[in-house]
Amino acid sequence: MSPGVLCCFVVGYFLMLLFIAWLTSRKASDNEAFFIANRNSRWYLVAFGMIGTSISGVTFISVPGTVRQDFFSYFQFVLGNAVGYIVIVLVLMPLYYRLQLTSIYAYLEKRFGTTSYKTGAFIFLVSRTIGSAFRLFLVAIVLQHFIFDAWQIPFWVTVAVSLLLIWTYTFRGGLKTIIWTDTIQTVFLLLSVLLSIIFIARSMHLDLSGLVHTVKDSAYSKIFIWDNFADDKRHFIKHFLGGIAVSVAMTGMDQDLMQKNLSCRNIREAQRNMFSFTGVFVFVNIFFLCVGALLYLYAAARGIAVPARSDYLYPEIALHHLGGLAAIVFILGLTAATFATTDSALTALTTSFCVDFLRMDKRHAAGEDHVRMIRTRHIVHVIFSLVFLGVIVAFRYLVSEAVVTAIFTVASYTYGPLLGLFMFGILSRRPVKDKWTPVICILSPLVCWVLNRNAEQWLGGYHFGFELLIVNGLLTYLGLLLISKKSYTDAKAETLSTQPLQ
Repeated sequence: MSPGVLCCFVVGYFLMLLFIAWLTSRKASDNEAFFIANRNSRWYLVAFGMIGTSISGVTFISVPGTVRQDFFSYFQFVLGNAVGYIVIVLVLMPLYYRLQLTSIYAYLEKRFGTTSYKTGAFIFLVSRTIGSAFRLFLVAIVLQHFIFDAWQIPFWVTVAVSLLLIWTYTFRGGLKTIIWTDTIQTVFLLLSVLLSIIFIARSMHLDLSGLVHTVKDSAYSKIFIWDNFADDKRHFIKHFLGGIAVSVAMTGMDQDLMQKNLSCRNIREAQRNMFSFTGVFVFVNIFFLCVGALLYLYAAARGIAVPARSDYLYPEIALHHLGGLAAIVFILGLTAATFATTDSALTALTTSFCVDFLRMDKRHAAGEDHVRMIRTRHIVHVIFSLVFLGVIVAFRYLVSEAVVTAIFTVASYTYGPLLGLFMFGILSRRPVKDKWTPVICILSPLVCWVLNRNAEQWLGGYHFGFELLIVNGLLTYLGLLLISKKSYTDAKAETLSTQPLQ
């Protein structure tokens, strides 16, 4: 199918999102709607929409591409994610709701002080900018390679147009709009992967039973890896524990996904949302791994050369070998995955900066001019879009490995201090010397980087995987312990405890 036809479908999809944005923001586009959707979101919409946000283009493209090298071992990581989500439901969400937070990093101010608060918020801004830029980068290089290179459109233009489209339908309604657009986009994303499986199965003349047995009996279906703990990054313990830490840090301590949960009416609906999301999340990842196995089996059966970059495998087969309808379905699914992740990230970054650094929540309570603050929010939204553009273009020249691996490698360094900060705040009652918190949060990732670089030599051939995030969090925790003081003796500790809400 020609690039022009595919672009028409993308434009039509964007116009649909723009119409939804108009419907959801025409009655209310103030900061309360933008930041937390007036705390009136339906839990089932939040749960379903979070699937699209959490999956993103990385799971859509990069996870199937890793199956040849890593088999289904990624599912070990997914199981760890599920346990981490339960920790979020039982520990973090009751704390956030008790304190009625708009930005979850305000907890750090209540627990430690202003410097720790700003440090945590800044770590999020850096972490989410890099992580979300990675996700959009993956989709941008695919669109560039398979569509826009044919028109000799520069890569930065592809990225800039994508960000402009996303900004257009999010700048007014913010989270209130995203709750609905992400729901629609999750539908497109899930339909895309299901239809891709059907298209491949039909091309290989497989019914449902044959499909299941083909994947199960293939060399790719191995899930659990127990050998070579020290040397193999895919070992079950590394993947499982790393999955727990990643979901707790990258979801439970991340303004992006928690912002959606905080928009629910109450804690019970928010917890119901997370439990529902967890079940669907595990199930959907099985489908993506099956897609990966089928893609490699299909390529081998048809004599298709597997691209050197594994991220190109899915688009190569979908766009060039399965027919026009499959190409359209793939592009719409990829666009949905991209928009669902990036629109949510831009909104969360704007929220965090406006609340954590510009203190718009306090300024609103003090009666400051409402229109002026909305104008400021729009400017911040534009600035973060431009930051995304610069970071993604830089990745074009820096990233060579599968993007799913790169994302979690970077997350091990950037989210580790957040993990340590929140865990120290929850598990300990000791206050810290607030001014020293940034030093600890800088030193911990640096020590981890040195340790990771020299692990093979220093630790008898050991190779770190996703568990490096745990090490980073522990180092931050120990550093905070060193700069801590005696326990609180007043009611503050009780206020910040994690006892269940009544």
